[in-house]
Amino acid sequence: MHADDVTRDAPPPLHPLAERLATAAAHFKLVGVSTAPCAVRPMCTSQLELLQVFFLMLPGGVWPQPASSPSAPVPTPSDAGPGSPGGTLQSSSEGSETPWPVPGISTLGPTAVTLSAPGNGTVHLFPALPVCVCDLTPGTCDINCCCDKDCYLLHPRTVFSFCLPGSVRSSSWMCVDNSLIFRSNSPFPSRVFMDSSGIKQFCVLANNSKLNYFQKLQKVNATHFEALATEFGGGSFTSTIQTQSPPPHYKAGDPILTYFPEWSVISLLRQPAGVGAGGFCAESNPAGFLESKSTTCARFFKNLTSSCTSDPALNAASYYNFTVLKVPRGMTDLQNMKFQVPVTLVSQAGSPLLSGNTCQNVVSQVIYEIETNGTLGIQKVSVSFGQTNLTIEPGTSLQQHFLIRFRAFQQNKAASLTSLRSGNPGYIVGKPLLALTGDISHSITLMQSKGDGICSVKRHEVQFGVNAISGCKLRLKKMDCSHLQQEIYETLHGKTSPEHVAIFGNADPAQKTEWMRILSRNCSVSAMHCTSCCVIPVSLEIQVLWAYIGLQSNPQAHVSGTRFLYQCQSIKDYQQVTEVPLTTVVTFVDITQKPEPPRGQPRIDWKLPFDFFFPFKVAFSRGVDSQKGSASPVLILCLLVLGVLNLDTM
Repeated sequence: MHADDVTRDAPPPLHPLAERLATAAAHFKLVGVSTAPCAVRPMCTSQLELLQVFFLMLPGGVWPQPASSPSAPVPTPSDAGPGSPGGTLQSSSEGSETPWPVPGISTLGPTAVTLSAPGNGTVHLFPALPVCVCDLTPGTCDINCCCDKDCYLLHPRTVFSFCLPGSVRSSSWMCVDNSLIFRSNSPFPSRVFMDSSGIKQFCVLANNSKLNYFQKLQKVNATHFEALATEFGGGSFTSTIQTQSPPPHYKAGDPILTYFPEWSVISLLRQPAGVGAGGFCAESNPAGFLESKSTTCARFFKNLTSSCTSDPALNAASYYNFTVLKVPRGMTDLQNMKFQVPVTLVSQAGSPLLSGNTCQNVVSQVIYEIETNGTLGIQKVSVSFGQTNLTIEPGTSLQQHFLIRFRAFQQNKAASLTSLRSGNPGYIVGKPLLALTGDISHSITLMQSKGDGICSVKRHEVQFGVNAISGCKLRLKKMDCSHLQQEIYETLHGKTSPEHVAIFGNADPAQKTEWMRILSRNCSVSAMHCTSCCVIPVSLEIQVLWAYIGLQSNPQAHVSGTRFLYQCQSIKDYQQVTEVPLTTVVTFVDITQKPEPPRGQPRIDWKLPFDFFFPFKVAFSRGVDSQKGSASPVLILCLLVLGVLNLDTM
């Protein structure tokens, strides 16, 4: 067939593969799919025949794909630079027509050349960026910043291993299998490289201006500022002022609010606590609602002469010159006195006074008693003080104790105050060990030493279930032997000698049966075989035997017995002795006898007859007697034997 006939006749419908190839020609202007008239080109017939054969030989899936496709490798901008490894950039010019290349022979060269655009001068693959975002050091070459002019690099990849994002222009590549391409007439840069599967890919750099579109700053004025902030704005760290009403009542652990009418200031009820190794007083510790707590801290004075009358921590008035808000909602109406409770003084306390070398009436102990009535809040607040005198000398220190106790509001003023329980009924580990002297209930205490090791007036409570040891040095005064013994006994066991110990933690002082006498063994002069010396106690060992009783699911601890053992020492010339070291030891011994574990449900003991076939024999004999000549018993016995034999063979 003549080539002119091909152009004159109506074109036959294209094969789908031919349509795809035409698409590739439209993208890349491939020579093998030229659309020029056949009459002006030699060998037109052979080319068409070659094209038809080429259509039949093309495999599927080798058509032009954008670089964003997962199946097409994406050349990175850093790899697309001149002379970059991994691929060779190629170009072609739209000059004179060249003959059709021989199939199977590629005209692509192995080296990169400078690209030439029609009608324009020489252009670079990646022109300079208007803004170099990675140029952070003026006058210095920033590493891997391929747009930094201070690097003076024509080809940055010769020095840098990669280019930082934003230092080169973004690019969009269109790739096809390299076997489809004979020669490229595309005015755009192209390259051939090996993908991860080892297949050569021919890629053309498309001119996608969207990738390098420079977003200009838009002007914002007061007119549309709010609209833009609402449309594009998100969350903010700036908290808006919200007027929330205070809660109607206190919850357990909430700080207690106070009000200073003189300054119209709302504050919190403070309970100073010790912090650090030295136990320095921290004033900002708030008292928690319904949290009875005791704290101790130390204060050190550089100049007690000036601090004596100026430091509010030493003045009792600073602990009650305010009112307490019954409930938090009292903040909304501070002029309404029904929401405020004044602090009542239990006993009068004098103000600090500097007298000579002594600072008098210094606060050493503060005790708050707060009565509450459920959600109605705080009904009554009272305070009592302990005061002492300090000698003005360098490095003077003061140890202060703060105690806050909460109890139920007693509307009946004649109601007697009940003592605290250590359990109900059984003791709780860590609660005070209760003792009884006469009709007064108190806790058993231990000696406590000051910072210099001398015995202090303050004492530690003995906690149930907690073994403890304490010691201090007692400075002796000149007195006779009997008074010396009495003073040391009081130092060891306290001012009031415990006579009874509570069996349970909720023992009532009025019920004598709920208390147990303490066994005590004092020092004996005859035992020491000394007639002309003074025998004094030097240590006390408190032994407590206790056990659990009751249900194992809810055992209750009770005291079974208590003994005070004094160890004594004979001292000659006791009038010359100035200090005596004393020691107290507390030991709790658990004597609980664990019961035997409960037995389970009775087990059924199955017993089989000695003769397994006895029931069958009985049935067989009865059957023979009742029905002469009946074969049913025999049949049953035979079936049973056959079943046993089958089980043996399986």
